[in-house]
Amino acid sequence: MNMDRRQFLGSLSLGGLGLMSLPNAWAEDSNTTPVLFPVPTDTGIGGRVVVVGGGMSGAAVAKYLRLWGGTGVNVTLVEASPSYTSNIMSNTVLTGQRTLASLNYTYATLSGHYGVNRVTAKVSGIDRAQKLVTLEGGGTIGYDRLVLAPGLDFDLLPGMTSLAEYETLVPHAWKAGPQTQLLRNQLVAMPAGQNVVLTIPKAPYRCPPGPYERVCVIADWLKRNKAGSRIIVLDANADIIVEKENFSHAFTTLYAGVVDYRPGSTVTQVNSAQRWVTYNQVINGNPVVTNGQIQAAVLNPIPPQRAPQLLKDAGLLSADSSKPFAPVDVLTYQSVADPLIHVIGDASLTTQPKAGHIGNQQGKTCADAVLRLLSGRPMNTQVVTNSACYTPITATTATWLSAMYQYDPATRTMVILPQHNNGKAIAAAEATSDNYQDMQRWFTTLMGETFS
Repeated sequence: MNMDRRQFLGSLSLGGLGLMSLPNAWAEDSNTTPVLFPVPTDTGIGGRVVVVGGGMSGAAVAKYLRLWGGTGVNVTLVEASPSYTSNIMSNTVLTGQRTLASLNYTYATLSGHYGVNRVTAKVSGIDRAQKLVTLEGGGTIGYDRLVLAPGLDFDLLPGMTSLAEYETLVPHAWKAGPQTQLLRNQLVAMPAGQNVVLTIPKAPYRCPPGPYERVCVIADWLKRNKAGSRIIVLDANADIIVEKENFSHAFTTLYAGVVDYRPGSTVTQVNSAQRWVTYNQVINGNPVVTNGQIQAAVLNPIPPQRAPQLLKDAGLLSADSSKPFAPVDVLTYQSVADPLIHVIGDASLTTQPKAGHIGNQQGKTCADAVLRLLSGRPMNTQVVTNSACYTPITATTATWLSAMYQYDPATRTMVILPQHNNGKAIAAAEATSDNYQDMQRWFTTLMGETFS
């Protein structure tokens, strides 16, 4: 059984909604035995590829470089953490439906079966001239091609002085891990009748539906566990940015009296110790609230996000400070600043959403491009990717969102296929229990396909 590049690239164009287009044979959880594809021994391709970052895009590119490139391609995955905790489904940890342990994925199969070299370390610098990455604590690794998949860094909100405030007082929990558990503990400890305040940054940020999903699952949990409590939402965007109909219905109908949604609200000050938030609200250009103040029992500020400092230090970020990500050629994900460096996932600047499913697809698209570059073959100019996600609305129902993207040579960007809902993403008509069950299968398939 083999999974070659033609099969993958073809499946994207035939995947329809793409929600279940990933092969169901791939899975890795306590109830499923993953299918392990053999690594070919001689494809005629050779070279040293270093991958920095072991999230959805980094793990995928490392795996598929070996699976499609064979044993002649030396792949080294540098990641500071010994395992990956999925951001997808992590909102259900807040409601007690999942544990963090159930979202943990190791790199054992990537290294043990696919032959990816693992280095557990943080990269402190990139020497583009010498083609070296420097490891924190000493040591360097040389590369012929460097793939950067480092994820995101988080900014402080006004009034905050240290990132430690997120770790101990007001968790953003926008990277699954200890902050997720801290936020869960704070919700459980909150007395009934008190309020949660959640802030949403201006787009782009990781997982466009994610904040609204979090509002829904917390509101559902509050209804059942904290009588009289509300969740107040300060959204810096002018309106709900994705799945507006589904989320609006949830906020105004399912969670009427529980969700207090305030669009156009910019946070101007945060007092983490006292959990005070000061904000201004502007609707259609008109000030509605100036220096409004709210005190929360639980404060969940989702911060503005940017590519890590490592990429800035290497000169890979956009000159436009309002877009603190790395511009790339989306046919190959080569950095516009250095053709030997590729940037994928959340740190890249593209027209595609920053999300786990698309990160997986970018990883495979990048792997194909790197192998073509190493072997001197022409690039694939018909790149197609699929963005798909499910969103829990209650403890038993979910919606979904999907879009098929293709390369547009006129703009050199990825655009939604014109024949795909008139160039717009397709959303579920409503939240259903069937969607919730499909979400579980989609998640298991996606994670197994990435890490096993």
